Amino acid sequence: MANRTPLRTTALALACTLAGLFQFGAAHAAETPKTLSSGELKVGMEISYPPFEYYEGDKVKGFDPEVSAALAKRLGLSASFSDITFPNLILGLDAGRFDTIISGMYILPERLEKADAIPYAKTGAAIMVRSDAAKKPATPEELCGLTVGLQQGTSWIPALQKVSDGYCKEQGAGAITINQYPTTAETSQALLSGHIQAHLEIDAASLLIIEKSRGRIAISSQGSIYPQVLGIYVKKGNAQLLDALKTALDEFKASGEYAELLKKYNLEEA
Repeated sequence: MANRTPLRTTALALACTLAGLFQFGAAHAAETPKTLSSGELKVGMEISYPPFEYYEGDKVKGFDPEVSAALAKRLGLSASFSDITFPNLILGLDAGRFDTIISGMYILPERLEKADAIPYAKTGAAIMVRSDAAKKPATPEELCGLTVGLQQGTSWIPALQKVSDGYCKEQGAGAITINQYPTTAETSQALLSGHIQAHLEIDAASLLIIEKSRGRIAISSQGSIYPQVLGIYVKKGNAQLLDALKTALDEFKASGEYAELLKKYNLEEA
């Protein structure tokens, strides 16, 4: 009898340990959401939009790739990137080309009709002009009568059209002519070549454009224009991935690493 009690105790302890390991494994498995490719989080982004996402050689760099990698790691996945033009990102998500969009994309009502979003950062826009420009508009209203360039698919296009149709018309100041370009780099080039008189772009991207222009472009606006929240987008109905990404983002924020990343890229927490 003296020898059997320890054996029973050991067996009981072993059973409890195995049960605990099983529960841990089940909980861990539950945290890893189902994605298009096993072990991989496919992220859609337009990789020509520094500092949010851009190529450095054959590597993808920037704020969104860093966010993607951090979230994927917390989900037990590795992040991969699909380079898609900005206007086609929501279409690509809906078509199942990638699991999520993390690409400096504002949360807007029309986008929420087609996909679900998680707020992850906040920023506004800046007005840029050539440094030698005679007119240096500080507000959208001061763009009346000017030709303004924007990247295709950006939310500021209807906002500027509203200013043009309303304020500019009432003031008799001339309409805002809006020219759209496939990429922000092409928009900046149009500004430098004189095809447009102003370029509207996200704050963080504007700072990099100014730096790369070597004094040829300047920010004329004072403070952020049209400040809005950026979202991580997931296909409608994919509640498992949406919830998993929310949890991963909360953990990322709690670690303190996210605050450092936002500061690095001149962004605010949503």
